[in-house]
Amino acid sequence: MVNKLLLGFAFLALAVASAATSYNVTFWQPVVVNGSKLSPGDYKVEIQGNMAVIKQGKKMTEAPVKIENDGQKFSTNSIRLEGDRLSEIRVGGTHTRLIFENSGNATN
Repeated sequence: MVNKLLLGFAFLALAVASAATSYNVTFWQPVVVNGSKLSPGDYKVEIQGNMAVIKQGKKMTEAPVKIENDGQKFSTNSIRLEGDRLSEIRVGGTHTRLIFENSGNATN
């Protein structure tokens, strides 16, 4: 019985550790991410290794991302653009900054 309980906790811990980190973000204007133009709206950003997967319904785009921890905790989500290109997301309630590598120009 004890072995089954320990095995159950081990599987639970493994499932939690392997789950992708995800955040919700709202774009208030069109943004370009890795050459894809995203319309304003609510998106889910999942971090999978060194890639950010940005989803809205069935629409999805991926972009290389660098994760940095800042010295301060961000009170709300904030987005940094260079022109219309997404360069950074500061995740509210965390010390996390998602820095997007050179995303290129929109292709669509």
